[in-house]
Amino acid sequence: MAFSFFALSIVIYLGFEFAEGSPVPAAAVEEGVQVTYGSVIKLMHERTKFRLHSHDVPYGSGSGQQSVTGFPNVDDSNSYWIVKSSSDSSAMQGDIIPSGTIVRLQHMRTRKWLHSHLHASPITGNLEVSCFGRDQDSDTGDFWRLEIEGSGKTWRQNQRIRLRHVDTGGYLHSHDKKYTRIAGGQQEVCGVHDKRPDNVWLAAEGVYLPINSTK
Repeated sequence: MAFSFFALSIVIYLGFEFAEGSPVPAAAVEEGVQVTYGSVIKLMHERTKFRLHSHDVPYGSGSGQQSVTGFPNVDDSNSYWIVKSSSDSSAMQGDIIPSGTIVRLQHMRTRKWLHSHLHASPITGNLEVSCFGRDQDSDTGDFWRLEIEGSGKTWRQNQRIRLRHVDTGGYLHSHDKKYTRIAGGQQEVCGVHDKRPDNVWLAAEGVYLPINSTK
């Protein structure tokens, strides 16, 4: 049975918005769980362990859209993303996600889409990554192609992946360069055109919906 966005948000806030030091639920630590459409996850940058993060703070340059950063605190609820299919896909909630599939990530708190374009990122001048639109207001700038590292054929938790932006060809990327003012201590997230160790991510904490049994 499909869950509404509102119902899924209630599950997150009541059951999975942990206080510091609270235990992580079993669903979040079991290795190899399939990432399915409708799951609400945190993406961990492999090398630095920061989580992909957004908040209602605009960039002061470039597009002026909602900023996206890497965040050090694992417990912050602004690091949850809902895994959605592309707007032209027939995939259903609970379906597994094969390598090569185009996905979208919707920021749970602000309901905006992980987005990129040709604006320059604030620190390094690479491709800016932002959050843009809301709910049905989505375009191809929100499309990311899943590339699974190694021999895996479908996306699983704790599996090394890359996300390549369809419009620009840039890989979702982060690094040790940090902001000092508005997002002090948070890492820049940007897009780069070549494969590097710093554009590898893993699905970490979250609510992983069971596989759709109707197919």
